[in-house]
Amino acid sequence: MPPKRKSERAASANESVATPSKRLRNTINATPASALSASVVDATPQTGGKRGRGRPRKYPATSTPKLASDAPKRGRGRPRKIVSEPAPAVVTPSGPKRGRGRPRKDSGDATPVTPKIKKKDGRGRPRKNPLPNGETKTTEPKVTPVVDIIPETGRSFWLMKAEPESRLEKGKDVKFSIDDLAAAEAPEAWDGVRNHVAKNLMRDMKKGDFAFFYHSNCKVPGVVGVMEIVQEHSTDESAFDSEHPYYDPKSKRDDPKWVVVHVEYRRKLEKQVTLQDLKSHGQTGKPLENLQMIKQSRLSVSSVTPAQWKYILELAGEEPQEEFTKKESSEESSEKEESSEKEESSEKEESSEKEE
Repeated sequence: MPPKRKSERAASANESVATPSKRLRNTINATPASALSASVVDATPQTGGKRGRGRPRKYPATSTPKLASDAPKRGRGRPRKIVSEPAPAVVTPSGPKRGRGRPRKDSGDATPVTPKIKKKDGRGRPRKNPLPNGETKTTEPKVTPVVDIIPETGRSFWLMKAEPESRLEKGKDVKFSIDDLAAAEAPEAWDGVRNHVAKNLMRDMKKGDFAFFYHSNCKVPGVVGVMEIVQEHSTDESAFDSEHPYYDPKSKRDDPKWVVVHVEYRRKLEKQVTLQDLKSHGQTGKPLENLQMIKQSRLSVSSVTPAQWKYILELAGEEPQEEFTKKESSEESSEKEESSEKEESSEKEESSEKEE
């Protein structure tokens, strides 16, 4: 029985559904070999290159590209500088080349000449009194103030505070003024100091030193008088007395913590130098700017330099008296005592002989 022949409609439907490779295979089978070879040759493009999917060609396949000219190609970047005639060669000096880094040390063969550099005007605040052109500022020599010229005496100077107005502490009045010191018949022990810095300063005090008497904790505090240290530090007995206002139970007799010095009245200042006066002259750049009493105001004992001592006396309208006389050494003082004792004994002998 012969095979069944498909209808034309079914064949066209199969061709539409078939894949391109299947179609190509069907056409090759249907066409003769001569026609197939001719079609393959015609289908090949003239350029021989495969067509890609990227950027389209600048020139279509049918048109002919422009021939490259002899002119330089125009780039897309920075434009070239116009080529002009060559510039004349710069003549470099015969000397060594100047570098940008650290200058070389002089070899010693030739002395280099440093060019004069014109000083630029600054951008800051202009001068109050500009100098005329060509003039230079002359600085006068600094003159040492008279206050700092102090003779060497071997003495130290101090400032010691006491309360001139009545105040009860543990039922006892702690008042002590310059008038009380003047009325004392014997040297007074400066007791009741309970600060370690002040205690160490009292240990540094020597016989023959002078101290300012300062009224504190009152209406008008200030320097009111001068006293002298007549006996160096010894144990403060008031620290062992339980009834004393400044009793210290931690201080023991075998290991005392606090000391006293004995002072004597010398004179009272004609004009009181108040705390306000000391502070006004203790500002920056003024003679009393480094006064310890101002910097450490809570200390009851503080040191004073000879220059500060003289300046405070000038504020009181006075001049140094015996403070700036040379301090006698211990040997000289002992010799004076021996000579005075000999004079007294000789006077007694003469008086006894006359009576006989």
